[in-house]
Amino acid sequence: MIWIAGAVAFWLTAWGANVALAGSRFAALRRTRVGIAGLFGLTLLVLWEGLVRGSGISAVILPAPSDIAATFANSLPTLWADFVQTVVKGALSGFAIGVAAAFVTAIVIDRSPFLQRGLLPISNFVAALPIVGLAPILVMWFGFDWHSKSAVVVIMVFFPVLVNLVAGLQAAERMQRDLMATYSASYAQTLIKLRLPAAMPFFFNGLKIASTLALIGAIVAEFFGSPIVGMGFRISTEVGRLGLDMVWAEIVVAALAGSALYGTIALIEARVTFWHPSQRR
Repeated sequence: MIWIAGAVAFWLTAWGANVALAGSRFAALRRTRVGIAGLFGLTLLVLWEGLVRGSGISAVILPAPSDIAATFANSLPTLWADFVQTVVKGALSGFAIGVAAAFVTAIVIDRSPFLQRGLLPISNFVAALPIVGLAPILVMWFGFDWHSKSAVVVIMVFFPVLVNLVAGLQAAERMQRDLMATYSASYAQTLIKLRLPAAMPFFFNGLKIASTLALIGAIVAEFFGSPIVGMGFRISTEVGRLGLDMVWAEIVVAALAGSALYGTIALIEARVTFWHPSQRR
């Protein structure tokens, strides 16, 4: 009960501090927003720790954050090897290939009204296919190493980026395109100087969606076959051994990797689309 009472007391104190910060004149500052989010996250961890310790929940059901942190610290070589296999080799390679293929395909579709009416509906259909159905097929096609995981990621990344970029290429106003035609601009000149810049907010929205799908696809694909390394392999193995602390450590690695990729895309977006109203302060 002491653990629970202490955790609840800390939670109430931190909640009051967050309310005070959110209502202060410094609430609009970036450091204040980061501090509020960090304090809220710390509050959840302390509350989690107190409830687990105070109520005696088994580590098989829900390990405490301190146990997860200890496992994380003691398993850094294993976690790093899993990170390289799943994130670097599988997710990032598939992400890069999928985005490049979607970019080229979007330009081709933009040039062809037939493809706009024929390929886009098919892409929406393929995007709706369940990953648990596609993953084992691709694993059988491309083998059990990272190549099959990369193929799964390519499929998951390709269609969100394609649909968003095709929509973005149509975002330039008709008057602006007529003005470029008045200046005798070629299709390439209009594309580079007008339509691609106008499409960048849509493109980055697709990239941010794809960044989360890439990790999910790579991890899920490893459930259907992989060498004895990888985040999906480790999660499925440790669940069978009831090693939930290691499972949570892998989840932490996946969350950090996904947040880093998303944050990197958001930073690049802020530099590229600085003119867009969503980036103005």
